Amino acid sequence: MTVRAVFLVGFMAAGKTSVGQELARRLNWDFVDLDLLIESREQQTIPEIFQTRGESSFRLAETTALRDLTGSIKRDTVVALGGGTFAHPANFELLQPWPSVFLDAPVEELWQRSMENPAQRPLRNDHDEFIRLHQLRLPVYRKATVTVVTSGNTPASLCAEIERILQLVGTTPAGPQSAGTKSAGSSQVSHVRPRTGEPQ
Repeated sequence: MTVRAVFLVGFMAAGKTSVGQELARRLNWDFVDLDLLIESREQQTIPEIFQTRGESSFRLAETTALRDLTGSIKRDTVVALGGGTFAHPANFELLQPWPSVFLDAPVEELWQRSMENPAQRPLRNDHDEFIRLHQLRLPVYRKATVTVVTSGNTPASLCAEIERILQLVGTTPAGPQSAGTKSAGSSQVSHVRPRTGEPQ
């Protein structure tokens, strides 16, 4: 069978890792956290890379790691992306053949969640900057194959909804997607938006 993969997209503290681990467990797929993969490859933590080499160097390492990952997946895999990965044009293009899931939540809820480990989030600055960055990335996040609203839902319920919608619209085919996405109809938890062009 040809390999399948699903990429989880969203702002910091959206729950990409926890939902991704649960989804991989339920599907019996592999799980990859892109940030952890970058740290392993670069032999530095994400905050250390930002501090010693700057964001531009991190973005280069991120794109290189993502390109290598998408070109070498051997088993069905769920991938949790970093908060800014999908918003970077080069990464956005790399991910176009694959189904992506945007984990959406109100920005104030994300701000509260991000307080749990602020040291691990180098772009978590003051509240106003947090909101500005979220607003900047949101239009690109919304170009993901599927949007799932996370507020009030457990990882298990979110995974069940992701599984249902991806199966319904055929976004987990054998191999990378080449065809467009079909509408799955309305849902209280999630909905499908077709991709529209490149990120701004």
